[in-house]
Amino acid sequence: MQISADTVKELREKTGAGVMDCKKALEEADGNMQKAAETLKERGLALAKKKAERVANQGLIECYVHQGGQIGVMVEVNCETDFVARTNEFKNLAHDIALQIAALSPQYISPDEVTQETDIEPQAACLLLQPFIKDPTKSIQDLITETIAKVGENIKIRRFCRFELGY
Repeated sequence: MQISADTVKELREKTGAGVMDCKKALEEADGNMQKAAETLKERGLALAKKKAERVANQGLIECYVHQGGQIGVMVEVNCETDFVARTNEFKNLAHDIALQIAALSPQYISPDEVTQETDIEPQAACLLLQPFIKDPTKSIQDLITETIAKVGENIKIRRFCRFELGY
């Protein structure tokens, strides 16, 4: 089946995957955009699992102060190399995570940090489980997994701090 460049471009814009990956996924899905997107998502999850054990000790610290100076956030997001830390994909991810922390005030990064004695809902208290404020169909973990698939490196949120005036 012949796949048009416009179709490949559309899938690339939708998923952020590479041109050749998009073309191959479309060929495997016989031109079905939805099936190709699912294939790329599954490949991204597999890549993220494969890279999960790799050391991520580079990255950046993103700061965000909400309009009016009432709320401030600092978050450390790590990756494997300083090269990836300077990419727009990684910087945008760090900024989106800082916005998420400012908006929803999570207490923990992952459910692993929650003790059994606490009576809290993990989805509300854990950053990685929260629905992304810009696209509630995705969780923050999904957002990180997509970025791992795009940049090809392991990404971790190491720590964050949220300040709110008067609290």
